[in-house]
Amino acid sequence: MGDDRSGQPWGHGADAGASTDAARAQLSLAASLIEAVPGVVYAKDRQGRLILGNAGTTALIGLPPEEYIGRTDLEVLRDRDQALRVMANDRRIMETQEAEQIEEEVSLPDGTRAVWLSTKAPLFDAAGEVIGLVGSSLDITERKRAEEERQALNTMLEQRVAAAIAEREQVEDAMRQSQKMEAVGQLTGGVAHDFNNLLTIIRSSVDLLRRPDLPDDRRRRYLDAVSDTVDRAARLTRQLLAFARRQTLKPETFDVCCKLSEVVDMLDTLTGARVDIALQLPEQPCFIDADLSQFETALVNMAVNARDAMDGTGTITLRVTAHRTLPAIRGHAESPGPFVAVSVVDHGEGIAPQHLAAIFEPFFTTKGVGKGTGLGLSQVFGFAKQSGGDVEVESTPGQGSTFTLYLPQVSEPAQGAKSVNVTVAPRGHGSHVLVVEDNVEVGGFASQILEDLGYHPHWVTNADAALAKLGRDGGGFDIVFSDVVMPGMGGVELAHTIRARLPHLPVILASGYSHVLVDDAEHGFPLLNKPYSAEQLSSALRATLRGQQIG
Repeated sequence: MGDDRSGQPWGHGADAGASTDAARAQLSLAASLIEAVPGVVYAKDRQGRLILGNAGTTALIGLPPEEYIGRTDLEVLRDRDQALRVMANDRRIMETQEAEQIEEEVSLPDGTRAVWLSTKAPLFDAAGEVIGLVGSSLDITERKRAEEERQALNTMLEQRVAAAIAEREQVEDAMRQSQKMEAVGQLTGGVAHDFNNLLTIIRSSVDLLRRPDLPDDRRRRYLDAVSDTVDRAARLTRQLLAFARRQTLKPETFDVCCKLSEVVDMLDTLTGARVDIALQLPEQPCFIDADLSQFETALVNMAVNARDAMDGTGTITLRVTAHRTLPAIRGHAESPGPFVAVSVVDHGEGIAPQHLAAIFEPFFTTKGVGKGTGLGLSQVFGFAKQSGGDVEVESTPGQGSTFTLYLPQVSEPAQGAKSVNVTVAPRGHGSHVLVVEDNVEVGGFASQILEDLGYHPHWVTNADAALAKLGRDGGGFDIVFSDVVMPGMGGVELAHTIRARLPHLPVILASGYSHVLVDDAEHGFPLLNKPYSAEQLSSALRATLRGQQIG
């Protein structure tokens, strides 16, 4: 303990010669208290000179009180940079007259580094003038080290978790790839099986048609078999494209309730006499914008699936609700819509939980051999997704299933919005047709068909040759019949170019599949889907030449 000039005890403090009487009075009271305070407690005058310090201050500075009282940090601290930082902080606090809490890195007398948490506040006299500063500090080195270790541990754990997640994602990717390859194998096997069946019928029929002594009735039978089989093959292809969401849709706005009322008789016939069809429709119309033909096909597929689930006996309920939210299905987020929901409800045997994830895959079926192709529900799935909706299934084994088709709801179409066709004189036989087809077999066969039907065809293999043949005035051609997928300029681009140059010259497009048509259903040109018959080709040409729409 030291004494001031009057002989009063001050603990580790003394009069520095510049302290005011007010400061001395306050410090006299504080001196008796600070020794019991842990850590470092100190006071400084307006010039930054130490006027009070406890045992912790003495230990921190490493000097006895009589050697640091009355001196600044720059005079008593070994680390000059540290002293300058501390003094700058002190000046700021006395100037702003606001208390602060600061983390300060300090150098201890033994040369080690420590982190101190310091709380500093200005010291005022009775008149409210700043006469100095009082502060306290706690050593938080261990706490900071623990925090750093905890942060390092957290970082390490985060890295391990990230590595585990990455490893899991790799495993899941490999699993998905395996499942994808399995699905591709199943799809390939299904396509091969069905097409081989169809090709067997065609091959056998053609072999028999080559017999010179074949009676006319059998010749007609085999010709009909070939034609029917081609239709079945085309239908199979359309179902596969529907599942893959690659079919060419022709959307139109229609009332779902009205359409269900119209097709219920057809569904009743398809499902059989022992199955009743019940309709639950709202009073207000529910409009959607979708491909009507594909919508009807989806209804048929769901109704037939419901019939088979009930073994041909029971009641199928068709229910329509409007302004629905599309729920989260198969990992996809919820969508507010609005959507029209078309539900098909049966009370059959239900679907086993292990099969629910696979029911929309092509060629997957739980039905017996010969009782299902496994393409019906895949068509429903593909049509829903390509139309901006989805399909949900809820099933309880032994109690039945509900398939709900969600399609975006639209406003009622304006009255009188139907297009007006421009009618021109029929030109049928003798018309000059520019055929644009890069496939040699198809181009030659199409030209032969047109010639046999009485047209005058001219065949080119690409769009550039077609434009050169048309020239500035159309080259005397009455119509252009072009494939869509060709090297270089495609059929859609060619059609737009012809319309810009020769607006009077009609164009018909033909395609078996094109991503261009999938992405641009409103391409604005008549489309003939492959495979097409001679009659379909002739009808399309004649209808287009008359200014009619072809379906």
